[in-house]
Amino acid sequence: MMEIGVCGVFSDDQVARLRQGAGDLPVRLVAAHEPCDCAIVFGNPDPEMVVANANLRWMQLESVGFGEYAGLDRARSHGDIVVTNLAGFFADPVAESALAGVLALYRGIDRLVGLQAQKRWVGDPIRTGLRVLRGARVVLFGYGAINQRLADLLGPFGCAITPITRAGGLEALDSALADADLVVCTAPSTPATAGLFGVARLATMRQGTVFCNFGRGSILDEDALADALETGRLGGAVIDVTRDEPLPAQHRFWTCPNIILTQHSGGGTMDELDRKIDVFLANLARFRAGAPLEGIVNFSRGY
Repeated sequence: MMEIGVCGVFSDDQVARLRQGAGDLPVRLVAAHEPCDCAIVFGNPDPEMVVANANLRWMQLESVGFGEYAGLDRARSHGDIVVTNLAGFFADPVAESALAGVLALYRGIDRLVGLQAQKRWVGDPIRTGLRVLRGARVVLFGYGAINQRLADLLGPFGCAITPITRAGGLEALDSALADADLVVCTAPSTPATAGLFGVARLATMRQGTVFCNFGRGSILDEDALADALETGRLGGAVIDVTRDEPLPAQHRFWTCPNIILTQHSGGGTMDELDRKIDVFLANLARFRAGAPLEGIVNFSRGY
């Protein structure tokens, strides 16, 4: 009989839900670093544990990203292994986090919170630096579920939205950046996107542009962005993902002006883990019925 290995920290109620949803399949709790020979795995175990699992048939990740498993595609794994991720799962919270960060910068909320902590009343001088989002020219790079949802949220603000898809390519991106007030990147990490927002591309943005990265840290030249913020050429940044996480104490982002760091929390919700269990159990039902699974990872494409 197949066994399900569950990797993560779950409450007793959540474990009970998993066992009930698994029916007659036994469920075993395993640590990320613990050897596991289960045919089905839910969670993100250490990659070496996956390689060593000769019985693995299907792994449901509790993330969208799968970079650490990039070498585990079917051609180099034990038999016919399917890996699924949470594609589209974080669209609502990440889009709302991006919008919240942008509004905080536009309306000076980040500065006002700092002044409150210092018990300093500045008042009217704050007003002169504030902007409104209405009518802003917005470039959305990577037009998957997150940026599509963000486009919906920006609708009432009357923004002029330019989505950049794979078909449009870098030529379309560079053309749009020159007139953008706001750039939001949600693109995945692939060889084509590595270091894509570097010195030259950031320099094409107009004075005062706000840049947001909710994709992957590898996409951005962090020193180049820090330079642009410290010189005041860019108007601000909202950064959810960085190359090194946790962000090192000496990193320039900690002290850069006009930057909001959301610490890779953009996709979080109070019921996040319960919703992940819902996704797994729905896919488990498909797996047992021999139906196509949702969110199958395409390792060659990178997302």
